[in-house]
Amino acid sequence: MTATPGSARSPRDPALPAVLWALLFGNFVIGTGVMLVPATLNELGSSLQVSVATAGQLISASALVMCIGAPLFAAVVAGWDRRRLLALSMVWFGALHLLCTQMPSFAALLPVRMLAVIAPAIFTPQAAACVGLLVPAAQRGRAITFVFMGWSVASVLGMPLGAFIGGLFGWRSAFAVVGLLSLVSAAWVWRAMPDGVKPAALTLADWKETLRSRALMLCIGVTVLFSAGQFVLFSYFAPYYKQAIDITPVQLSLLFVWFGAFGFIGNMLMSRNIERIGAHRAVMIAIASMALSLLVWPLGTSLLLAALVSVPWALGCFSSNSAQQARLVGIAPALASGSIALNSSAMYAGQALGAGSGGALIARGQMEMLHWAGFALLLLAMAVSAWAASFRTSHRTTP
Repeated sequence: MTATPGSARSPRDPALPAVLWALLFGNFVIGTGVMLVPATLNELGSSLQVSVATAGQLISASALVMCIGAPLFAAVVAGWDRRRLLALSMVWFGALHLLCTQMPSFAALLPVRMLAVIAPAIFTPQAAACVGLLVPAAQRGRAITFVFMGWSVASVLGMPLGAFIGGLFGWRSAFAVVGLLSLVSAAWVWRAMPDGVKPAALTLADWKETLRSRALMLCIGVTVLFSAGQFVLFSYFAPYYKQAIDITPVQLSLLFVWFGAFGFIGNMLMSRNIERIGAHRAVMIAIASMALSLLVWPLGTSLLLAALVSVPWALGCFSSNSAQQARLVGIAPALASGSIALNSSAMYAGQALGAGSGGALIARGQMEMLHWAGFALLLLAMAVSAWAASFRTSHRTTP
């Protein structure tokens, strides 16, 4: 069976193919797994008898693997049928998370976790890159943001669930749940994805064109900056709130639900309005929204105030990257496989940079400086984004 745009319409959304729901669920599981360490950081540190800053190395090391892996695997798997590739990547994610539950120490867990996150380096960018073969060109922006909405659903349900299970039953139980959900996702992708979905492999000339494009490279730089700006603090939500307002595991789970709910709303609004406002403006609005939260972050001196302060950040958190992916596809559709892979790499590089920087500040006893470091990086991201918009592009548009 060969993929045809507009085939297999979903009764829930007649404008989009049903296979996009399977890809959305895959991103939900991927997002839950990636955010599981920040959600269970207190439990990981306590169980493995390491400091919070040391446990945070799981975030930095995993992000580094995903950063390097996204463009590397984009080249390696270029000719693979996406049904097999995406299903196998979820099987890998599930098996390695189940293996993580058996690791007796931090030293043993770290390499297994790093192997597990090879799957996000493949699934998220390759799922986005093949959307162009599943929907008409006019629906690309909406379809990409729809598929990426799985990450915001993960923030609504997955991350809070991980924090709740980790707080009550330990981090191993939370990892086991992600492992089982990954296997369910693999089966759904295998069932829903048509055979013959093979985005055209990028040639060496295509990669050169991608890397030489000022517009594309500046956009990817924006992703590094806004990801780093978020993860300076986001990586350490659990210990930060424990220190600032003595939060309990149940309260932390509820706060993650709150944050995730507005993250979902932000991504949904982005998906519905991006074609109208334009991808560049959408990215700028999302980053500005996050910066506002970090500017007023010290006002969150109680659980209620912390929840209110986090709303603008949540609205922009996931919608920013959704808009960024649509922006890259709009600049050069023919180079989407490469640019989206590089964007995913940039997102994970930013996570590594942010988590590492935040851990360094915490190690020096400067946890109260996390939000200022993040705010500065977001302001720089806005400046670079405006710069990127000033370049006119002349790339091929046929994917």
